[in-house]
Amino acid sequence: MSWVVREATPRGAVPSGLDVRVAHSARVYDYWLGGKDNFAADREAAEQVIAVRPSIRSDVRANRAFLGRAVRYLAGEVGIRQFLDIGTGLPSADNTHEVAQAVAPQCRIVYVDNDPIVLAHARALLTSAPEGATAYLDADARDPELILRKAAQTLDFSQPVAVMLIAVLHHIPDIDNPGGIVAALLAAVCPGSYLVLSHPASDIDVEAVAEVSRRYNERVSSGQVRRSQSQVEGFFTGLDLVEPGVTQTVLWRPDHEMRRKAPVPMWAGVGRKP
Repeated sequence: MSWVVREATPRGAVPSGLDVRVAHSARVYDYWLGGKDNFAADREAAEQVIAVRPSIRSDVRANRAFLGRAVRYLAGEVGIRQFLDIGTGLPSADNTHEVAQAVAPQCRIVYVDNDPIVLAHARALLTSAPEGATAYLDADARDPELILRKAAQTLDFSQPVAVMLIAVLHHIPDIDNPGGIVAALLAAVCPGSYLVLSHPASDIDVEAVAEVSRRYNERVSSGQVRRSQSQVEGFFTGLDLVEPGVTQTVLWRPDHEMRRKAPVPMWAGVGRKP
């Protein structure tokens, strides 16, 4: 079963009303990952960050690899069969449904994003193993009530759900209460559910990442707020952290010998609702 809130724009078309002169986070991220679904403004913003932190491309690949390891851990070792992926971004290699359903084809996944370009590619996210299901919601992370209500058409909230917030909360400033958003999502899921979260760090390579944020915020519509390890740990309040706790993305249960010695300024963790 698959459904989408509204009809997706055909691939290659520019969604109606989209201002391609303004950089957007999902398309900048796509550029760093080597994708082609971006415009000149996105590429210019991305290159401004690369000039300060040339390793940003490997940073975002490390974040993507963390997503894959976390989903494989949950679908495999833990047995989670439902995933709510908020702030999905543009389809890339090893999307949540692909990783989860490779482990257990009956997994059900709901993607959530509010970028019109992501909506235009929703069909790529809506592929599914016949035993499972995928869905896409056009919704803002700041509206957890809407997300939960719509997601309930695909997910059974009486059973455990993995709530995925991969590199999304840094786009939500403190004034919009990101902690309250996380709390609302977790309040709706049953014990045995999980939170999977990654977040750009403010306290690793401090001077460089501060300049990265300054350049990024000058050019990208959504902006970013980097947070410290202790602030990211705060999102897991009330949860049992899975070892090794909140750590750099590359250090969370690495599945091969780590070759990269330079720090990655992004925190990541997985927590279980008791």
